[in-house]
Amino acid sequence: MNKQVSITRRLEFDAGHRIPNHGGQCRNIHGHRYRLDLTLSGEVLHREGAADEGMILDFSDIKALANQHLVDKWDHAFLIHRGDTALLEFLRGMEGHKTVVLDAIPTVENLAQIAFDMLAPVFKDCFGHHLQLTRLVLFETPNCWAEVTAPAVAPAQD
Repeated sequence: MNKQVSITRRLEFDAGHRIPNHGGQCRNIHGHRYRLDLTLSGEVLHREGAADEGMILDFSDIKALANQHLVDKWDHAFLIHRGDTALLEFLRGMEGHKTVVLDAIPTVENLAQIAFDMLAPVFKDCFGHHLQLTRLVLFETPNCWAEVTAPAVAPAQD
């Protein structure tokens, strides 16, 4: 019987945002040092002599893929809802400003869901073996975070 095993890789990035309709301080422009924990589930590879023997996926591959598809896009960017028109117009007037326009207000809950939806297809069956993103945790501060999970699906048995 093949077992599902999970591994987790932690990444960090800095980004600014605001919650335009918030009743408190979060309506102001501010930033966070976000922490992103990615949990992948799959089978441990048993290809004798292979560089990834005994692994689900090399942690450096997880980092490279997450950086390429999410972290490098969001790091040191301003994450803004497309409906925040006054601020969006201002940011577009700043030549070369790194702005990421989102279809949702950039709360940690929405950002976690967006990140999960961006990364899940990247890792699905990555490198030709059964693999999936089963958990993503996005920390906005050390004490506040959102978590998105998807049940691990075992590979079909022959």
